[in-house]
Amino acid sequence: MAAPQHIVPRERLDFGLGGDIPKYWFGGDPFKSRFFDAMSTIFPEGERFFIACVRDFRDQVTDPKLQEEIKHFIRQEAQHTMVHNQFNAHLRAQGIDVDRLERIQHHISFNLARKYIPKNHTLAVTAAAEHMTAIMAHSFFERKETLEQADPRMRAMYAWHAMEEIEHKAVAFDVMQKVAKVWYPRRVLAMLEVTLVFSIHVLLVTAHILKVDGFSRWERAKMWAKGLWWLYNPRGLFSSVAGHYLQYYLPFFHPWKAGQLHSYQVWVDTFERTGDPLAAGDALHAHGH
Repeated sequence: MAAPQHIVPRERLDFGLGGDIPKYWFGGDPFKSRFFDAMSTIFPEGERFFIACVRDFRDQVTDPKLQEEIKHFIRQEAQHTMVHNQFNAHLRAQGIDVDRLERIQHHISFNLARKYIPKNHTLAVTAAAEHMTAIMAHSFFERKETLEQADPRMRAMYAWHAMEEIEHKAVAFDVMQKVAKVWYPRRVLAMLEVTLVFSIHVLLVTAHILKVDGFSRWERAKMWAKGLWWLYNPRGLFSSVAGHYLQYYLPFFHPWKAGQLHSYQVWVDTFERTGDPLAAGDALHAHGH
């Protein structure tokens, strides 16, 4: 069982997102770049959904420590929304209709899910999604080669986001278990739903952006063949953390039982020393295997 980390909201960070970030900032690879860009279009509405689902139970929390963690969780998620919105403005300038993508997601999340699905289930979905984002930190930064070719500014943004996801990875889970008293089958069902919906959602948005970029059907087919191998080969972006993902299905799982990213402290120490998220991102990347 790893020791829980302090949840530290970090505000007014400058990643240089208004600068000359290349269209295909991930080593010139359109699929890899647009896959991460698709996640960025999803995050703002997703973060708002997570905040709302945790707030549903906030008034029932009697533990002062958990109340404090919820407050910092909300502040961190709000900052993630703001920073990804800054980058999404960059995508709008490239002709991507981010507003339409967000309207569709908002309708599904708030007009449908939040309206018709029980609150304890949307909280279980939030806890599952938080586990997914936390293990992405391991996928992105445990191996140096994974983001080796990424623009340092984008790598720094995702590093900051990932480290804060690690810090608050147990908040929604603890509210779900200690306050909402969600039973094990609902927790498992929610994770299965999140796995399916998140994967389909990101891939659909990726496909949409690549089509907007003007690639022919044949060009896109070749990109998809190569891109899916990058995601799902035995050492791929997602399959490399399959064991970590599967731990969630254990009956007595807790997020801190899954351990800690070995280089988390490197990012924190560098950021606290320099106040520079770009330097912290570079240090985290350099510390990968």
